[in-house]
Amino acid sequence: MNANTGERQGFNIEKWGAPIALAALLVIAAVVGWPHFHKPQNLINVMRQASYTGIIALSMTFVIISGGIDLSVGSMAAFCASVGVLFMNWMLGNGLGEFWAVVCGGVAASILIGGVCGAVNGALITAGKIVPFIVTLGTMSIFRYLCLQMANAGEFASKSQLFSRFGAAALFQFTASGHRISLPIPIFALFILAAILSFLLKSTRYGRYLCAVGSNAKVAQYSAIRVGRVRFWAYVVNGLCVGVAASLLAARFNTVSTPNFGLNFEMDAIAATIIGGTVMAGGRGTVWGTVIGCFMLQIIQNMLNMAGISPYWQGVVKGIVIIVSVFIQKQKQ
Repeated sequence: MNANTGERQGFNIEKWGAPIALAALLVIAAVVGWPHFHKPQNLINVMRQASYTGIIALSMTFVIISGGIDLSVGSMAAFCASVGVLFMNWMLGNGLGEFWAVVCGGVAASILIGGVCGAVNGALITAGKIVPFIVTLGTMSIFRYLCLQMANAGEFASKSQLFSRFGAAALFQFTASGHRISLPIPIFALFILAAILSFLLKSTRYGRYLCAVGSNAKVAQYSAIRVGRVRFWAYVVNGLCVGVAASLLAARFNTVSTPNFGLNFEMDAIAATIIGGTVMAGGRGTVWGTVIGCFMLQIIQNMLNMAGISPYWQGVVKGIVIIVSVFIQKQKQ
């Protein structure tokens, strides 16, 4: 009886730890950032800022659960966004006109090239039998310098006015307490993708196989699970989500600055995944925990901004949070 009770208590702590930490952080941020933090527009901005790296972190959860890592997501985002903007400009230059089809074409191109980049990473890791850290470290450099070469270390600007309108668009607008509140498309995309990937992880055979491979690849292989295929598709899903995030961020600014676009996205995505409860060694994690981790990181940054803390110290705090999160995981294990 006592053993069962202890298991239930441990499970509850693991399940509710991240939400409780988020609630506590919201209270602290409200005090530190008074009276501006709790305003609806600031909270919407926090969620919007978190959504770009958050979308990447959702699929990074799959990669880490599988026992891998992807350091190339920031450079991949720059490459996907560059290809998407170039494709839109090519469509406009060939007389297709200023239609929403041009924007859809650019977004589709970004997502497609993201899937291809993810497949390249996955193939090198599974078929090439190369360590994920080495593969993605190499492709991080390849994707970034491809962008720099194409733009001559400059930027790509979209010629479509609808693309910038798409980046600024919002859904579900309403008024509450005299404030006009709306849900920007990136936030909507974050929650939709989180619901889809959470279902895929928890309620499908692939999700069970993914956790089994991350827990013990040899045992999974003896159980007739195709380990290489499971890991390969984790990287493809990661690439597709990077393409989504890249197109949304490019639409917001209507340009892609090749030296800076997606810089440090890999750090933010990995940090959000770990803070959300995904075990760095693989085998266990939750998509919604990652969503909470994304919001926690962005709230910390927003709170430090309001307190007038130097942005350099913000990076220090982010690094400390990552180390503490991994340390806590080790203590639980």
